[in-house]
Amino acid sequence: MQLLNLTNTVAFMKLRVPAMIFSAILVLGSLFIISTKSLNWGLDFTGGTLIEVGYEQDANLDSIRTLLQNADFPDAVVQNFGSSKEVLIRLAPREGVKASELSNNVMDALRTAGDNPEMRRIEFVGPSVGDELTEQGGLAMLVALLCILVYVAMRFEWRFALGSVIALAHDVIITVGLFSILQIEFDLTVLAAVLAVIGYSLNDTIVVSDRIRENFRKVRKGEPEEIINISLTQTLNRTIITSLTTIFVLLALYYVGGALIHGFATALLFGVVIGTYSSIYVASLVALLLGISKEDLMPTEVEKEGADLDPSGL
Repeated sequence: MQLLNLTNTVAFMKLRVPAMIFSAILVLGSLFIISTKSLNWGLDFTGGTLIEVGYEQDANLDSIRTLLQNADFPDAVVQNFGSSKEVLIRLAPREGVKASELSNNVMDALRTAGDNPEMRRIEFVGPSVGDELTEQGGLAMLVALLCILVYVAMRFEWRFALGSVIALAHDVIITVGLFSILQIEFDLTVLAAVLAVIGYSLNDTIVVSDRIRENFRKVRKGEPEEIINISLTQTLNRTIITSLTTIFVLLALYYVGGALIHGFATALLFGVVIGTYSSIYVASLVALLLGISKEDLMPTEVEKEGADLDPSGL
């Protein structure tokens, strides 16, 4: 056994009340924004036709919207994509009209202004496919959280399992809330990034939980709060190095990878930061509030067969 050394320990749990308030504000604010403002669903979920158009000069979005409205496309969503010369046009699905016919009508309408825009790409997703993707995407998140709950409960203890799932739900809600408030397009790549955030946050949480369990078994004296503080301090260097390395790679993806993966990189960048925070101030804090103790983490002793028999044979 070893004595607890608190000399260089960071008192993380002293800030548990401000952290709880901060997390509650972020989660409730995200839920409110999602419910009132909703998400800017991408073509993968809504269905419809997406057309990317390139101009030789900077495109005038207001003029393009007017041209499309006059051409019987009042529901067209027009926005820049990557640069001021690239325009993304999204149209709602129309029954009985092929995607190729829609694209030709749109390009004809744009050319009436005297410009010579170039069609870069066209994508079409049916409404039934979009509904199926929405349902399957939400189901994938729920199944992932349920599997994580079972795994962590078996690996560690139910208090850690509950803390891990709450931390993951915390990360997902706040990350999705960011996309809602900024109205960044939420498509399949962003959904993949959110699932990757779950994996990253879980990995960090398991490392912290493993160190807490180890210190609970090794330390002879010390309150649960003190043991959690020293465990978090011991994993701090590893957490910082891992997070910074990941962030550098994601920054490179964001600035060099092109507009197609901006949403993916944004979700992961924000998710890494909030996931690191939740490993400390959500998962560990929940376990502490649920009353985790040394007795809960001690391995159960297995009684050997015949141990209760008299060795003399009498």
